[in-house]
Amino acid sequence: QVQLVESGGGFVQPGGSLRLSCAASGFTFSIYPMSWYRQAPGKERELVARITSGGGVTNFLDSVKGRFSISRDNAKSTVYLQMNSLFPADTAVYYCNADLYGVDFWGIGTLVTVSS
Repeated sequence: QVQLVESGGGFVQPGGSLRLSCAASGFTFSIYPMSWYRQAPGKERELVARITSGGGVTNFLDSVKGRFSISRDNAKSTVYLQMNSLFPADTAVYYCNADLYGVDFWGIGTLVTVSS
């Protein structure tokens, strides 16, 4: 049974940082790409960043380039999203995603609130 469990969300002031973690289980983590998505209130879910099985990185969202980074530890079956210089516009529920040969699996999300 595939499980993705996000953690690390919370409340942070503008300019602050957070590190999200996603612990995966139930599949061979090391051979699949992993992604982080987010969904802000009233908006569609959007892809934030994606990392290949071998650790290559592709950031899809222009607004986070230079501020966010994605990494993975295949030994721990965990993917991370380091978020720096946060803006209020980064407020959203952040979801971990695993694409297993075209079948998407999602965690329940972790809320990030950026506000003064």
